Formats: sequence, structure tokens, C-alpha cells
Amino acid sequence: MNDTSDNSTRTERDSMGEMQVPAHALYGASTQRAVLNFPISDLRYPRRFIKALGQVKLAAAQTNGELGLIDESVARAIVEAAQEVVDGKHDAHFVVDIFQTGSGTSTNMNANEVIAHVVAGHKRTDKKVHQNDHVNFGQSSNDVIPTATHLAAASAIKEDLLPALHALQSSLEKKSQEFWQIVKTGRTHLQDATPIRLGQEFLGYAGQIERGRARANHALDELCEVALGGTAVGTGINTHPEFAQRTCAKLAQMTGLPIRETSNHFQAQSSLDNCVAASGALKTIAVSLTKIANDLRWLGSGPRAGIGELELPAVQPGSSIMPGKVNPVICESVLMVCVQVIGNDAAITVGGQSGNFEINLTMPIVGYDLLQSISLLAHACTNLAKQCVDGLKATDKGPQMVERGLAICTSLAPIIGYDAAADIAKVAAKTGKTIREVAREKTKLTDAELDSILNPALMCEPSADRVGAGGG
Repeated sequence: MNDTSDNSTRTERDSMGEMQVPAHALYGASTQRAVLNFPISDLRYPRRFIKALGQVKLAAAQTNGELGLIDESVARAIVEAAQEVVDGKHDAHFVVDIFQTGSGTSTNMNANEVIAHVVAGHKRTDKKVHQNDHVNFGQSSNDVIPTATHLAAASAIKEDLLPALHALQSSLEKKSQEFWQIVKTGRTHLQDATPIRLGQEFLGYAGQIERGRARANHALDELCEVALGGTAVGTGINTHPEFAQRTCAKLAQMTGLPIRETSNHFQAQSSLDNCVAASGALKTIAVSLTKIANDLRWLGSGPRAGIGELELPAVQPGSSIMPGKVNPVICESVLMVCVQVIGNDAAITVGGQSGNFEINLTMPIVGYDLLQSISLLAHACTNLAKQCVDGLKATDKGPQMVERGLAICTSLAPIIGYDAAADIAKVAAKTGKTIREVAREKTKLTDAELDSILNPALMCEPSADRVGAGGG
């Protein structure tokens, strides 16, 4: 390294020749070429990916040292430097744009160069440590980048998304219990339907999130299968037969995840199917959240001209022009997160189908979008639970409307027949009378029988046997 301290750059060399690199930079010529080649955006790999990439380099160095493939002191120095990358001490030196070479080679070399320069700067070994010959030994960008992507995404699901989903499910379940005794009018096709407990609606929301957790766990399992060991095209050229298994075991111990070497390196190298599958699970969770957030804001619409069956927490003024207006802003933020996650899934899907022969050429953007989706969903779930669901209150509007609902005539159908019940509903709709009032006029049912048949609580569970008996 030629340090030209009298100016802002130094001269570095790679296989293509000399390159001027910022004097303070821990990276070298290959990274600097990428900086100049890809001035596309302000998007960079996030902290979690850099951590995962450092973990891969660390575990690989340990394995290569144990197998005697690189000098023991070199391996130890790489491990120490890689740990600093894992700990986030050098994030500022990971400077390559997401929109780069499709294999992520520039980011892999960024990591290799940073680690090699940290070793050299700290003089942790008397031997020269080379970014390719030592830090990258037994590896290729083609197996390192997808492995780091899987590792980062699986860690994010385990540490962030699953706890957030659990918290939201718990909040919804608590509200389900709190609202269980409240009977209101159900809605199908945006029209009045048979009664339902408000608690049952929330039980449905909790059930969606419960299944979302199962889907997230399945996505995590998909991502724990990694491509490491396949090197360039899946054949494992230039690596030890035991390298992948040993390194994966170290990564599993390091992360607490069941990281495993793929059973088929050729599919792992040539596709991003696991990422596509994981994104599909995230998209489904986003779809569930869209349903829940939309229902909450509609049920809280009003307060006077809307449905108004729920009172949502007022967290901020809703309008710059209308005094006193309060909007369902937490729900709206969740909806926008879901838009982004669904959009990311479309990008990941297109990315996943963009492989050619032995490599996929959209690894960086797929990894970035996958990690963003996990992070957004985790934060949205946590915020929805804390700032909206936990503070929800039921109004008396839902129960008040049950008796005036037309769909309660459904309970009359087993007693007097569908056509007769439909006629009662038509008369009630036309006259403004209740179903009970019209049924009293048009049938021989007693008040006691009507009380039994039109009991809203009975309509919220299987009740044909009791209604039938009650009606004679």
C-alpha cells in the first residue's frame, strides 16, 4: 500500500492495475472501481447484511485454518478483523451501491478488502493477508452473497418479525376477550349480515396473524438452507470437501439458527427460489395486515357519519384545515408498509426469474428488498399493536343496530321457511319496522318464541337445534 498522506488519496492495485482510493478508506481498488462504476442510488446493504457477511468470512477463516488451508496466524487475524465487521465497527466502509453487478461481487470484494486492510493496519500477523487468496479462500461471490442474504433474512425473521407478530397476535387476542360480550351486525358484501360478536371479529384477526407466524417460520426454514460451498457454479471448485459443512455448523452456533448446507448446490447457485418463497410468505402477511388495518379504520370511521363501532386512539391532529379531525394514521402507515412489501415481492419475483444457467443476476436487489420487507413488517406490527390495537374501545353503536338489522330474519328461516322469512325482511325494509315487529304481525309465533329465535347471542354460534326447538 502506497500511502500518499499529502493528499486525499492513496494508490491501490488489483488485477486490472492501479486505482486511486480515498486515503482514509479501508477498502481497496476493486471496491473503488465499483464506487465509480455504479453511481446509481443512495441504497446500500443494511447493517444486518453486513453483519451476516462478516459472519460468513469469520466462519470461513476458522474452517480454513482448522483444515490447514491457510496459515494459522493468518486465519486468526482474519477472524479478529471479521469480528469487527460483525460488530459494526467498519460499516462506513461498505460503500457499494445496491444496483451493481448482479452477483454482488463488488460487495463481496468490499468485505474482503476491508478485512484485509484491517488486518494490515493492526499488524496482527507477520504474513501478508490477501483479500482473494486468504479472506476469500474457498469462496465465490456466487455462494457468499446468497448465503449472507439467507443468513441476514433468517436472523431478521427470528429476532424481529416473529416477536412482532407474536406481540400483535397477543394484542388482538386480548381485545377479542375484552369485546366478546359485544354483539353487533356482521357485514358481507358491505351489506348487513347476521350478528357477530365483536370479539369474534378480533379472533379472526388474531387467527390471521397466528397463521402469519407459521408462514414466517416456514420462510425462516427456507432461508436456513445456504449455498456456501458451491463456489463459482455449484461444483465446489477450489474448496475443501468438508468446508461447507464445517462452516455452516459454525454459522449455526454463531447465530442460533439451524443453518445447513444445501443438498443440491446447483439449484442453490442458479436460483433464488428460497428467497422468492420467503418473500411470498411475507407478502401473505402483508395481505393479512391490509385486511386488518382496513377493517379497523372502517369500523372506526366517523365519528358521526361513518360506521363508528370502534373508537381508535387519537395520536395526532388529522387535518391542517379541519379543526378537531382525527384520522386513523397508524392503520394508514401499516397499509403503506403493506404496499411496499407487496411491491418488493413483485420485484423479488422478477429477480428470481432472472437467472441464467448457473447464476442469478439480481442478488443485491433481491437481498435488499427481502430485508426491507422483514424490517417494515416487524416495525409495522409492533406499532399497530402498541399505538392502535391496545387502545381500541368499542362504542355502543354496534349493539344498538342489531335489533334494527334485517339479516336477523335468517334465524326465522328454519322455523317458517326461507320465502316467508324473506317476505318479512322486505316488509321491514320498506316500512322501517324491525324484523321482530313484522314477524309478530305476520306469524303465529309468540313473543317468548320470538325472543328465543331472535336472540342475537344465539346467532353468533351454531344454533339450529335450539332455534328449531324454541320455535316448536
